[in-house]
Amino acid sequence: MTVCIILVKVQTKRITKLCKTKDIVTINGMYPGPVVYAQEDDRVIITVTNETPYNTTIHWHGVRQMLTCWSDGPAYLTQCPIQAGQSFTHEFTLVQQKGTLFWHAHISWLRGTVHGAIVIYPKTGVPYPFPNPYEEHILILGEYWNNNLVKLEKKILASGGGAPPSDAYTINGYPGPLYNCSEKDVYKIDVIPGKTYLLRIINAALNIELFFSIANHKLTIVEADGEYTKPFTVEQLMITPGQTINVLVEADQPIAKYDMAAGPYMSARFVQFGKNSAIAHFHYSGASLASLGLPARLPVSNDNLAVKKGMDGLRSLNATNLPLEIDTNLFVTIGVNVETCHTLTPNKSCQGPNGGKFAASMNNITFVMPKISLLQAYYDRLRGLYTDDFPQVPLKAYDFVNGAPNSIPNNTQSLNGTRVRVLEYGARVQLVLQDTGIVSTENHPMHLHGYSFYVVGYGTGNYDPRTAKLNLVDPPYMNTIGVPVGGWAAIRFVADNPGVWFMHCHLEIHTSWGLAVAFIVKNGKDPLEALPHPPADLPMC
Repeated sequence: MTVCIILVKVQTKRITKLCKTKDIVTINGMYPGPVVYAQEDDRVIITVTNETPYNTTIHWHGVRQMLTCWSDGPAYLTQCPIQAGQSFTHEFTLVQQKGTLFWHAHISWLRGTVHGAIVIYPKTGVPYPFPNPYEEHILILGEYWNNNLVKLEKKILASGGGAPPSDAYTINGYPGPLYNCSEKDVYKIDVIPGKTYLLRIINAALNIELFFSIANHKLTIVEADGEYTKPFTVEQLMITPGQTINVLVEADQPIAKYDMAAGPYMSARFVQFGKNSAIAHFHYSGASLASLGLPARLPVSNDNLAVKKGMDGLRSLNATNLPLEIDTNLFVTIGVNVETCHTLTPNKSCQGPNGGKFAASMNNITFVMPKISLLQAYYDRLRGLYTDDFPQVPLKAYDFVNGAPNSIPNNTQSLNGTRVRVLEYGARVQLVLQDTGIVSTENHPMHLHGYSFYVVGYGTGNYDPRTAKLNLVDPPYMNTIGVPVGGWAAIRFVADNPGVWFMHCHLEIHTSWGLAVAFIVKNGKDPLEALPHPPADLPMC
């Protein structure tokens, strides 16, 4: 085991993009941020120092954090934010983990510019389970906003309305030629004819799921969310915020410049989104720099069938530790709500449907962030900061996909609270996530901290245990699942990691609205199955 010691600084940096100059928050002045390189089973020690005026935290997305819950990073869940001028050291071991993960800010909307890749190589001498690529490249898909993201989130929440579309989609921070002042702001990969390339694709976008393709080239998926898959070849793929997908691409086309495109997948109705694609170049050695890129084809923005096709092909290479017997069954609805506007002039002040205010919920409970970290409250047995009564099933049964209980906003109101669900150590959990159509059905990318899980089934319509087809042979092992629009997904995991673990939609606006829950996993009987005491430098609220 190697110990990787990394020092990072959260800093503001002045950049010019889309004809405008502004300050953005970065790590070490880089956008996207630096890559964290490690090997399977390495010990990683990262000290984060905040040199900005904003509270900040960093989350290591997809890292299992075995017995290191204090280092997970979501603000007010496992730690208080790192305040201006303060530092915090994260320590964790990459236990049996390899592949592509990523890190990002986990407070307000700072993730928009504060993000980067985690690349975990297999142990020395252990090969990939696919042909060795000639080169590897990281492609981080994102969204860029001309506005200050911290102020933008506050403004949207105060308005009660929806989020405006971003000003551009980006590939490694570059928008590409379809945007103003961006003809030369284009990322490119130089390739040699006949060689095979491994692309590590990460979706770090705030509020949009994205299609990705390369003109005239096929993509062979070999890994998803840091777990090897059976090779599966596609023309395009859809990747949700929070997901990572590794693909092999053969440079087997005539010498030319080929576009790599990232464009929107929007499954909800009535939502504004940017229609342009981010463009980068897959540039063959010998092709003219001045030549136009051959255009990449993307599905239309609401092509649910293309998304299903991609999900259907994902299969684990080795599905080990898949729980076949279940002792904890949870059924949880997810979706957007409309609450009554509580201002003196409702119709003028709240910009949600019918003068209401947008919220979001799980089992119709809108998660309210506590004022100090939930993990601290749980560990110190502080009373009154949360309740442990998050329901196992929805409080009301109705036609989840096709009907709301009543017309908006009369009875679409959710209950507000910091409610958690307690899981026994070692519980074998099946969690069915059901999309709802109260406002609009939508594909929701749901991420679970501290765990990966097997996606044993999914489908459209309301989940019915009598007819649901489950894959208990080789389901994909993921940390973020796009729950199908107007449908459901069933996931399974063993609760073997004590602590407080956040589960939330990775569309940032939905988390801001409360589409989240926290699981408390109790200690086991053995000392090696217990949450350790907090680190000495844990930030205070």
